[in-house]
Amino acid sequence: MGTIKRICVYCGSGPGADPAFVEAARTLGAILADNRIGLVYGGGSVGLMGEIANATLDCGGEAIGIIPEFLKNRELANVRGQVIVTRDMHERKQRMFDEADAFVALPGGVGTLEEVVEQMTWAQLGRHKKPILLANIRKFWDPLCALLDHMQELQFIRAGLSVNYLVAERVEDILPTLVQAIENITESEKAMKPPVAGRV
Repeated sequence: MGTIKRICVYCGSGPGADPAFVEAARTLGAILADNRIGLVYGGGSVGLMGEIANATLDCGGEAIGIIPEFLKNRELANVRGQVIVTRDMHERKQRMFDEADAFVALPGGVGTLEEVVEQMTWAQLGRHKKPILLANIRKFWDPLCALLDHMQELQFIRAGLSVNYLVAERVEDILPTLVQAIENITESEKAMKPPVAGRV
């Protein structure tokens, strides 16, 4: 039976236009800390990244930020918690994968989209079975869900190559949904199968 020790949360380096996004990030950080589940995130101190990290740490939780060298100044690398500096984006994403048992995408920009879609791709190709969840705050991810449905209807996502992901409309539902999803996943199924998909 799989367990969740750490969750990787992809999210924006900006706060977004709706205060509900910041509220969701802070609430999720507190929930992780209260349940003794570590946070893995992009390492920045600004935007939703900073909000979720600071909320986790403020509540006594663990936060591991992973940031590439070239983004340390641009995204203001967090000085709180553990911060790991990588050589590039590929190493960053692989390390985030290695440290986490599940993935959550809060609202964010192109980088957030790319990171969560890459995890969907790795899972689709049989590289791992770690749960992937879209935190659909204020219906933020509805367009992506519609696009994935559209791809499936037009058979670009074919039978046997389904894209498996979870959706939670409320922050409070994120952790219970992930815990339920991981119950039947073994530790070996969570590991990245060779060859490592670091440069898909």
